[in-house]
Amino acid sequence: MTRRDFLWSGAAGVALLAGTAAMLRMGGPPDARAAETFEVTKTEAEWRAILSDAAFNVLRKEGTEYPGTSPLLNEHRKGTFACAGCELPVYSSQTKFDSGTGWPSFWQEIPNAVGTTQDRSLGMTRTEVHCRRCGGHLGHVFDDGPPPTGLRHCINGVALTFKPATA
Repeated sequence: MTRRDFLWSGAAGVALLAGTAAMLRMGGPPDARAAETFEVTKTEAEWRAILSDAAFNVLRKEGTEYPGTSPLLNEHRKGTFACAGCELPVYSSQTKFDSGTGWPSFWQEIPNAVGTTQDRSLGMTRTEVHCRRCGGHLGHVFDDGPPPTGLRHCINGVALTFKPATA
């Protein structure tokens, strides 16, 4: 490798990192669900009025909360986890497990509760999970979970609310 090749490859790497950083600051890639229609729709101002800044960033801008920061990570009571945007029940406590990742994890969603799209951000392909009613970004699903599904729905706790079961 010549010095010129080395410098060009370094410049290309810096440009790639700068582009990725800019994309992350803007809240991620363009919304792959833009063409979908949802039962619950609101303007950006309406979403901001009902969601915390952190929930807005995750649900509406496809952000990610820091691992280990969600109180729902250690929620072990029986009940239902719902979308923080529209309150649609999306996960049962019966499918929650400790994945060791720092995010609430589930091996199965409630039937007809979530939708998925391919997320090609960050130089990889992942399966993004969103609320089927409002389109809010919840997290991602991976194929390294426990039986019976083998799936791990890695979900941002700030995108959820928890409703304890009534006795």
